[in-house]
Amino acid sequence: MRTVRLRLTLLYTGLFLVAGALLVALVYVLARFSPFPGPAPAPTAPGGGGPPAGTLGPDHVEQAANLHRLLVNSLVAFAVAAFAAMVLGWFAAGRALRPLGAMTATVRRITAERLDRRLPVSGPDDELRRLAVTFNDLLDRLEGAFTAQRRFVANASHELRTPLTLQRATAEIALADPEADAESLRAVLGRMLAAGEHQERLIEALLTLARSQEGLHRRERLDLAAVTAQALRHGDDPGPRIEASLHPAPAFADPALIERLVANLLDNARRYNVPGGWITAWTGVTGGRPTLRIRNSGPPIPAERVPLLLQPFQRLESGRKAGRDGLGLGLSIVAAIAEAHHGTLEVRPLSEGGLDVTVVLPGPVLEEGQA
Repeated sequence: MRTVRLRLTLLYTGLFLVAGALLVALVYVLARFSPFPGPAPAPTAPGGGGPPAGTLGPDHVEQAANLHRLLVNSLVAFAVAAFAAMVLGWFAAGRALRPLGAMTATVRRITAERLDRRLPVSGPDDELRRLAVTFNDLLDRLEGAFTAQRRFVANASHELRTPLTLQRATAEIALADPEADAESLRAVLGRMLAAGEHQERLIEALLTLARSQEGLHRRERLDLAAVTAQALRHGDDPGPRIEASLHPAPAFADPALIERLVANLLDNARRYNVPGGWITAWTGVTGGRPTLRIRNSGPPIPAERVPLLLQPFQRLESGRKAGRDGLGLGLSIVAAIAEAHHGTLEVRPLSEGGLDVTVVLPGPVLEEGQA
């Protein structure tokens, strides 16, 4: 099996072989055709004459022999050094890859039930350290997502089980009463129908939340002002006083999800209000981006508790008293829809009580170009 360590060793050895071959060739060429002057040849005796024509003198023969010995010795040294480079490259590659081995062993022990393990982060600030830090950040996000998913499933199971238990208990009580008349049975059926409607609204909200979290499948041009005006016309609750200032706010978004976003914000503003309260709705363009802002009166909410409102099935005590039939999914759906559109959601508590919610969506031109 060609491991990374073997490939690194071959790479180190190959680089050494290339560099060594170039070095041997360069030494031989320099020795053979040296540009530097050598020692002057020994003078010959007068009248002795030189070597016969067409033959090499003793100096040339000795020089050729020396060059041959130099080449042979260089090749022998080169072969020994190549073997040493291979061995040293093997150990050097193993030492360099040792942190990766520790990371691999740790990753193998990480499962969906043991996401609390983290890679060791030590040594110099190099690529391996940055890889470990990045992987640990990924594990942090995965652990948070798994924890939120488990909490969501547990809360959803509890919320779905409650109306079913109520329906069953109501039916058992009615069946156990031998003197039950038509009027009492009609009242029992009314309570069961109300519990079923609550369960239907909860399932619809869960489906909307799941759909918004999986991303967008279609986008159309729409106007936040028109969507908000339509949602205000459908509101039959005469409770809080409503003031609307709706300016054109063109967007490029999923119409069904945006309608749900606006409806949830207005429903929350009505449901968690106070007697004689008020609601203001504003739409327009801020910084080139379509914006929706809804403010409402209501019970005071501590600033540190506001993030809980964006979590599924998280209700404040004041919210429980103000709207007992709330699902606890309104603002979490709003947050998921805003995130699916790559928008921003800002929720601020008002000093006199109530909330100030602002949703900013990306500009329609940019989003249409990306679609």
